[in-house]
Amino acid sequence: MEKRIRPVQGRPTSGDMALSLGQQVRNHVLSRIESGEWAEGSRIPSEAKLVEQLGMSRMTVHIALRDLSAEGVLLRKQGAGTFVAPRRSQSTFLELRNIHTEIESRGNRHTTNVLTLESLHCSMTLATEMNIPAGSEVFHSVLVHFENGTPIQVEDRYVNMQFSPDYLEQDFTETTPNEHLMAAGALEEVEHVIQAIPAEESIAELLQMEAGTPVLLLRRRTWSRGMIATSVRLLHPGARFSLAGRMTMTL
Repeated sequence: MEKRIRPVQGRPTSGDMALSLGQQVRNHVLSRIESGEWAEGSRIPSEAKLVEQLGMSRMTVHIALRDLSAEGVLLRKQGAGTFVAPRRSQSTFLELRNIHTEIESRGNRHTTNVLTLESLHCSMTLATEMNIPAGSEVFHSVLVHFENGTPIQVEDRYVNMQFSPDYLEQDFTETTPNEHLMAAGALEEVEHVIQAIPAEESIAELLQMEAGTPVLLLRRRTWSRGMIATSVRLLHPGARFSLAGRMTMTL
């Protein structure tokens, strides 16, 4: 097996010379993150230090770090420096998996902040979405889910009270709406719509990101016992979250 020798002070090797200078800086940063040398949340060397280590211009280093920040690899904090961003969490949208289980399966800690838990009379738009008469009473909840203290999902959910009459009685810091609703009745149909949208100011604040930054919006409706049981908007920070799915096809 060929043994790879790390260059002194991180300077590019001859094998890197065919790459652009910016790509060489990217490779330097990414290799140290992937190796664990620069751990998640740790502060990386300053631009001046990287210029000294790599023998690159300040502008080349600055642009490479800026691009990695835009991609969600790094997190730049004004006056504090540049840090390794939390790794993107990944959830499946083909299965109705519980977010608590999803997070714990990654070896991380899940916590929830319950912002809204109420009943309300639905507008014409919501009534159409839920396939119920306008003015009907529905349950509404807004939760923020955290992974190791970092917000990764805003859950804005409407529930048909006929499907789950005791929805408002649940403690969603101890259980999740998914757990409760899956126990309330078997689902017959699920609809998903996924969009990338700019974060509204209120959502950006909850997800600790800048307004206008892309978020992944998953709209989901579920059917059970011949009725629309729930309609939910799940919003995720695009730079630190991804959705994945896999299905088996029968030919």
